[in-house]
Amino acid sequence: MIAALRRAFAEIAAGSGRGLPGREAQYSMAPSHRPGSGQPGNYREAAVLVLLYPSAGRLLFPLTLRSEGTRSHRGQVSLPGGAREENETLVETAFRETHEEIGVGAGGIHLLGALSPLDVPPSGFHVQPYVACLDAPPRFVVERGEVAQLIEAPLSALLEPDAAREERRVLVGQDSRVPYYLFGGHKVWGATAMILAELRELALRSLH
Repeated sequence: MIAALRRAFAEIAAGSGRGLPGREAQYSMAPSHRPGSGQPGNYREAAVLVLLYPSAGRLLFPLTLRSEGTRSHRGQVSLPGGAREENETLVETAFRETHEEIGVGAGGIHLLGALSPLDVPPSGFHVQPYVACLDAPPRFVVERGEVAQLIEAPLSALLEPDAAREERRVLVGQDSRVPYYLFGGHKVWGATAMILAELRELALRSLH
């Protein structure tokens, strides 16, 4: 799978592939009453990382259950990441935040490519997702101020035909259809699910 994804990202970068799945894939997992994107100029730049690594014959990636003390998206499941700091690239942001949140340093991380950026209206971020891999399982050191729990999610579960589930919630004052993925008993919805939906589509496409 890593080889297939590496090849797919290389073809996209070279302009010889079909391009990223993009908005159509992302919005397959968007809540039915998702707030609009607003004014992009008012959004802060941010980056997140899908970090694939082998463990017991499977490919896993870390998700974080955000602590109740975080300023935004508290209690939700997210990918490691955060706001860009001055004078750093978005790739550097993704790697730095991954190190700060779950203790995995940039050394040994192989960048595979970038997914489509996504606006997150509730927190006012314009998020750039990246996909990378490690050759071996990392040693996690969780920052408890930001991360209440580390969740190791199998990529295979994301690729299952029935991976996407759905429930009803009240969002922005309206009854909404909310798609989600389930990993280790945790519901992954919103922007994180939208990012993973594009990765899912790209991974399935790369296998055919």
